[in-house]
Amino acid sequence: MELRLYNTLFRAKQAFEPLDPSSVRMYVCGPTVYDFAHIGNARPVIVFDVLFRVLRRIYGEQHVTYVRNITDVDDKINDRAARDFPDLSLNDAIRRVTESTANQFHADVAALGCLPPTFEPRATEFVLPRADGRTDMVSLIRTLIAKGHAYEAGGEVLFDTATMADYGRLSARKLDEQRPGARVAVDAHKRNPADFVLWKLSSPNEPGWESPWGRGRPGWHIECSAMSAAYLGEVFDIHGGGLDLIFPHHENEIAQSRCAHGTSVMANYWLHNEFVHVEGAKMSKSLGNFVTIRDLLTSWRGRPWAGNAVRLAMLSSHYRMPIDWSAERMAEAERELLFVADQFSSLWANRFNDQPAPFAQWLSEKHDPYAETFEGLLDDLNTPGALASIRSRYSEIPRDPISAGRVLSSLEFLGIVDRRTLFLNGFPILRGIYDAEAIRGMNSVGREFQIALLNGEKVLPPNVSNVFQEAKIKVEFGPGGLTFLIREAEDVRRDREKIESLISARAAARLRKDYGESDRIRDELASMGIALKDGKDADGKPTTTWEVMR
Repeated sequence: MELRLYNTLFRAKQAFEPLDPSSVRMYVCGPTVYDFAHIGNARPVIVFDVLFRVLRRIYGEQHVTYVRNITDVDDKINDRAARDFPDLSLNDAIRRVTESTANQFHADVAALGCLPPTFEPRATEFVLPRADGRTDMVSLIRTLIAKGHAYEAGGEVLFDTATMADYGRLSARKLDEQRPGARVAVDAHKRNPADFVLWKLSSPNEPGWESPWGRGRPGWHIECSAMSAAYLGEVFDIHGGGLDLIFPHHENEIAQSRCAHGTSVMANYWLHNEFVHVEGAKMSKSLGNFVTIRDLLTSWRGRPWAGNAVRLAMLSSHYRMPIDWSAERMAEAERELLFVADQFSSLWANRFNDQPAPFAQWLSEKHDPYAETFEGLLDDLNTPGALASIRSRYSEIPRDPISAGRVLSSLEFLGIVDRRTLFLNGFPILRGIYDAEAIRGMNSVGREFQIALLNGEKVLPPNVSNVFQEAKIKVEFGPGGLTFLIREAEDVRRDREKIESLISARAAARLRKDYGESDRIRDELASMGIALKDGKDADGKPTTTWEVMR
């Protein structure tokens, strides 16, 4: 079982060999909590959540440490605090901004199916020396000055890039080619244009900490050097983030950490995800295409989208390929989830005969994901390949509970489905047995119903009962506890048999090149409200899927 990852440091895929298989360590740069996280921020959160899951599967959950920081000291935070809370002191205003945006970030990424990291340190907790002795920013800066890698000038402490022979290796930028520009600040007190701030002085109206260099605050880059070392050590396995962080952030992290600790590397593997564009253009507030995670989950392009549909859409592209985000991409992901839900509905109707007890027992049974699913992920997190292997098994769901269980476990492993909340987020088991739009109401009460179903409750909450009534599902209680009767189940099964029979007839017509008959059958299905989608399976053979037109 060999995991191969693309290492930005060497511009190549490499076999992953941890420093210590009993303690695999990964650090990923987290959000600066001055505003809601946007869809570009969501990509590394999702990508490295998948890597976290893969590492835990290989090495064991207790042997993997994942650290993702929160930057809660930053000039953008100061500006936002002063704008939004002018009547509060700056410290109180900053606290209000960072707490609310951090809480929103946690809610948003949880809705995207992401596991919490092992540790999530805040920058403000690591500025000054700590009682527990963990690495802090002020101590790192003092070490860099003592070793000749940093200097005081113009009221700041700066890193001297000329003291590091291979500065720029990660980004492939040679120091003598650095020019002042968009990402290199121009300051007369710098020895070199590429030198960067480790510590800067604070005015009375800015947040600050007392330090050997006066009251001030840390530069951006030193935060991650301190927090990664605090939890993962001077050298660790994997450092991840977005492509935009390679320079200057990650380049400067490496410089600080290596020079402070006297090590040849900071992390052995550097992984970076590509950008997310929106509807063909770079995301920008001025263009009106700036999309936050909260926008997607509440109202974007006229409607809310399910968190697992967002995740599926994101994972349908390889993390090292750019994504063009669009309403059609989202709609395609949602259609896939609804189709899969239809397949599980057929499994219920065909195998479990509308009886909750055996179905609930089946839900609780864990199956291994398909081997090819995991093999795809081992190849540099090839999520499109993993999803292709899962998709090739969709047709087996209604007929084979074992295959259905493996599909469910595969989707669950990718974080797209949580079997405990299958009625939530656009993935209802009963979808397809009743009107498609009824599920919108089901989302808000799904958790309560699922609890009642699995626990054998005798009484349903009124809001749950009302949603079932609107969806034409009759709930009854008998000696065996909760059961339900789906009034139109026989019609649905009969229609499904007719639909599948017509699709088989159409496939036969296409095989004998009778395209007139093929078109006639497609039109007949369309008149029944059924849309067809032709494609190919993993072996390249023609396949056809169907869904109810919305």
